[in-house]
Amino acid sequence: MGVSIHPTAIVDPKAELGRGVTVGPYAVIGPNVVVGDECTIGAHCVLDGHTTIGARNRFFPFCAIGLEPQDKKYRGEPTRVVIGSGNTFREYCTVNSGTVQDRGVTTIGDDNWIMAYVHIAHDCVVGSHTIFANNATLGGHVQVGDWAILGGFTGVHQFVRVGAHSFCGVGTVLTQDLPPYVTVAGNPAVPHGINSEGLKRRGFSPEAIRAIKRAYKTLYREGLSLNEAIAQIAAASAEFPELEPLVAFLRTPGRGIVRG
Repeated sequence: MGVSIHPTAIVDPKAELGRGVTVGPYAVIGPNVVVGDECTIGAHCVLDGHTTIGARNRFFPFCAIGLEPQDKKYRGEPTRVVIGSGNTFREYCTVNSGTVQDRGVTTIGDDNWIMAYVHIAHDCVVGSHTIFANNATLGGHVQVGDWAILGGFTGVHQFVRVGAHSFCGVGTVLTQDLPPYVTVAGNPAVPHGINSEGLKRRGFSPEAIRAIKRAYKTLYREGLSLNEAIAQIAAASAEFPELEPLVAFLRTPGRGIVRG
């Protein structure tokens, strides 16, 4: 499987392109970029910086991947972007490299569906199987768990954690941590139950979904302190291990969770 590079594209000789890579018109690929097998680089895309990309990723036109972080403290350090396999980046997506003040690397997992105009800032960690609708934006140092869904125009404040299997409605503004499984909407974000439909689609049993609903009520509806709620949910996790990620998330210090 050969590499196909449009004659108008500019690919630095030091860049590493895997088998079956296609590079479209006027794309630019820098010297420290590694592109895995069977990736498609659309017209006018720019891949630069110290960027490593896995296999079977699709970059639609005008994406800018691996460029300098939008951080005034950045002084040209060789920070990185690492992207897994099977991701789709639609038009005008931007992914910035990390900073030495944090991990030094922005990381994206596998099989993510990232729609047009999405911005993923420096030092973010995005898991796998997520969906970012159009214009969703992550500030720096954000963590997004597997299977999370961010609706269009969702804005996530820097250092916020977004739990696995959570769901943000359109136009959500997240300034605090969003626990796993929880659905939120609004500015500021307000919880509206759990992502039960998503859990059904991912094979969670009816019993597990009921246990997660009970945990949500414990956390948001029973007037308990956070520590009291964590203790009750932790006790229930002995029977329902699906609650363990929620307990671990709540026990990890952060910006404080979204509360009703």
